[in-house]
Amino acid sequence: MYNNEVEGQAFSRVLIALMKGVVYQDVDTDIWQALLSLQARVRDYLAVLGLELLLDEAEGYAWLRTRPAPEEGEALPRLVVKRPLSFPVSLLLALLRRKLAEFDTSGEDTRLILTRDEVVDMVRLFLPAGVNEARIVDHIDTHLNKIIELGFVRRLRGQPHLIEVRRILNAFVNAQWLSEFDQHLATYRINVLGGSNTNGEQG
Repeated sequence: MYNNEVEGQAFSRVLIALMKGVVYQDVDTDIWQALLSLQARVRDYLAVLGLELLLDEAEGYAWLRTRPAPEEGEALPRLVVKRPLSFPVSLLLALLRRKLAEFDTSGEDTRLILTRDEVVDMVRLFLPAGVNEARIVDHIDTHLNKIIELGFVRRLRGQPHLIEVRRILNAFVNAQWLSEFDQHLATYRINVLGGSNTNGEQG
């Protein structure tokens, strides 16, 4: 009876952690180990709610997404609500994703650590000079905090000017996401920036 109660509490903690956001192996080891041992039960429970578990043991993260709508029958209401991202947040995600891809090919380390100034430089180099650039740079911490809230980066303890880019970004910002964002960016350049790119050439 005691073992069943302990397992039930662990199961509840795992579900609550997943519902709140991304679960990382290096952040909460106990929750992670419980998730691995209860994985089949967790998946069965989530399936009833129209959710599926995405778990990457190699990278050490897990998160939830809505299951694809069935070909027949009525789809369940969404439990995980999709929220549109602002342009600056989307831009930062795209730039960080590409930075992570470049970092992985270098083979230097397993953790991508960036300073706030490096993030600002990434944005400054990408956008043409002007009011839009200044606005994004002035609000860089607000946009970073949103990405931290989403679980894609985290500030290092005791070093708030440093951030670590988490590898779950690879799962969220895939090639299709980047392609769609590039299309939106091209439209933005034409309609708002007059078709110029970072080198002052016509886009």
